[in-house]
Amino acid sequence: MSASPAFIYLASQSPRRAQLLDQLGVMHHLLVALSDEEDAEALEAVRAGEAPAAYVQRVTALKLDAAVARHRRRELAAAPILCADTTVALGREILGKPEDGNDARRMLKALSGGTHRVLTAIALQSGRKRLTALSESRVRFGVLSDAQIASYVASGEPMGKAGAYAVQGRAAAMIEHISGSYSGIMGLPMFETAQLLRGAGFRL
Repeated sequence: MSASPAFIYLASQSPRRAQLLDQLGVMHHLLVALSDEEDAEALEAVRAGEAPAAYVQRVTALKLDAAVARHRRRELAAAPILCADTTVALGREILGKPEDGNDARRMLKALSGGTHRVLTAIALQSGRKRLTALSESRVRFGVLSDAQIASYVASGEPMGKAGAYAVQGRAAAMIEHISGSYSGIMGLPMFETAQLLRGAGFRL
């Protein structure tokens, strides 16, 4: 029987994803782009008419391609590489990271009083093998007043978050119901991630 990998590379700057890997007991090293390397924002551009599930899986694959190339370029020790991307979808509309406070207010107003989907795609490169999974959850927001939205945006928490909110932060007080994977909404679905890691030889 081959030995279980000692660690993985996490190609994400998200502290939440790192925390969730810690929760699984998986040792990981960050493998993120330097300022002069590829532009992650450019990889996240939405194509016209693209469905949210297709979008998030395509972006995750592109990010993993970039991470694999980065790993090769830096001549790092061999280990599996994990990538993930999360998007919020209101119908077929993709709500990415807000550009500014006004954009965050627009998104939160659109989510107020309704149900939306949160999709997180994950991909793991282990040698020549690539394993992928998609987690889809549904989140229902209570009706938000303009004052609630303004206060939340002023906290700064919506910035850099898909759909302009963080489920594990202050936004928890706005959420009426969740169906699906809480960790997936945070950015790394634990069940699917564990399955992929087992497929790469980890004994969790």
